[in-house]
Amino acid sequence: MSHQATTTHPVPAARPHRRRWAALAFICVAQFMLILDVTVVNVALPALAADLRLDREALTWVVTAYTLVFGGLMLLGGRLADAFGARRLMLTGLAVFTLASLASGLAGDGALLVAGRVAQGAGAALLSPAALAVVTTTFHGAERDRALGVWAALGGLGAAAGVLVGGALTAGPGWRWVFFVNVPVGVAVLIALPLTVPAAARASGRARVDLPGALLVTGATAALIYGVVKAGDGGWNGTPTLAALAVSAVLYLAFALVERAARVPLMDLRMLTRRPVVAGAFLMLAATALLIALFFLGSVYLQDVRGLSPLATGLTFLPVAVATGVGAHLAGRLVGVVGGRLVGAAGLALAAAGAWLLTGLSSGDDVWTGLVPGFVLGAAGAGATLVAATTTAFGFVSHHEAGLASGIVNTFHEVGGSLGVAVVSTLAAAGIEHKTLAGYDTVFATGAVAAAVAAVAAFAVIPAGRPHRTGGAHVH
Repeated sequence: MSHQATTTHPVPAARPHRRRWAALAFICVAQFMLILDVTVVNVALPALAADLRLDREALTWVVTAYTLVFGGLMLLGGRLADAFGARRLMLTGLAVFTLASLASGLAGDGALLVAGRVAQGAGAALLSPAALAVVTTTFHGAERDRALGVWAALGGLGAAAGVLVGGALTAGPGWRWVFFVNVPVGVAVLIALPLTVPAAARASGRARVDLPGALLVTGATAALIYGVVKAGDGGWNGTPTLAALAVSAVLYLAFALVERAARVPLMDLRMLTRRPVVAGAFLMLAATALLIALFFLGSVYLQDVRGLSPLATGLTFLPVAVATGVGAHLAGRLVGVVGGRLVGAAGLALAAAGAWLLTGLSSGDDVWTGLVPGFVLGAAGAGATLVAATTTAFGFVSHHEAGLASGIVNTFHEVGGSLGVAVVSTLAAAGIEHKTLAGYDTVFATGAVAAAVAAVAAFAVIPAGRPHRTGGAHVH
């Protein structure tokens, strides 16, 4: 049978943007600031607490307010980027973060500082998902893999560098520069990004945005953290604690109902029925809670109990930072050979061993033999678990589901940090208030037991087998 042949001409591939690598560099600087601010404030805590006369509860909120809002609004930030354009949201988020950093540095009391940290978290929630969207649309093929590899590496590097930078700035110009340092960097990046990131097609701005869902999940998590923190003063059966936990439960239930009814939900709750996503979120929550809690309590111990300077504290954390990276690197190599289940369980078991080594810590122990080994083991285990979390969540779901999985796992990353700090602040409340070791044994023993239980649970929740690459989004 004859037919008329039609000549088709291949559609030329989009010409790579010539300034794409410069754009990546500036985007990575912006993202690095966001990750840095998760831990940079930890070493500055004793100094700012003394200057602003902050009690334990206020000190806890200085850390958790940022990660709480960052994680709680991140899914909303992704939706807004789809609706109004990734570049526009990225610049807006960076501007909000920079101004909030200035306000935090100028804060004259605890309430203003916490408000500044909330605003920083809101800016980060707008910036981070939009920046990742720009990276994934600017690069293609093998270049995209390289660009996303750089992006993923910022997570561990930024969190580890935070304690070193925080120590140097607090010991030098003062704790306020922990926040002020973001201002000139943010302004420079704000000028550079429009010159290097191409303007995409104009977004319609008509996409539905689930603002009620975002407010409900953030409010629910805030109430949960408030209840945990209040337990350190009035006990777990105290009225403020029970009331806050009850409000949290009601708000989480309302969030679930809103998401089921929404035409375009903030979070597709059906993803939480997917075993790989649940496993990845579980591992991310456990690993981040352990890691950020270690940085928080370790900084307080070294400065308030042992009397180390902020700079010496930052330098003491250097092997801990290296251990985090080494654990993640080794896990990245092993997960493709033995699978995420074994790597995740081994990482949590290592974290449990590290926490157990820290029980019995005294004020007279040599820091390098009594504290650092346990911290190094715990950080290495947490770093390995973070890798197992991401490979599990993305390596057992289809390509088109990777973005949804990424949003959920990223949210649990930030919420885990908030909960970890809140729990250790409560368990070691007396020691933090009076600058003694009261409650520290309880914290480390609880962490060891929790990590050990999580290691056993990992065998039940993590799918067997080796993950495959989806090419999806990466966590920060």
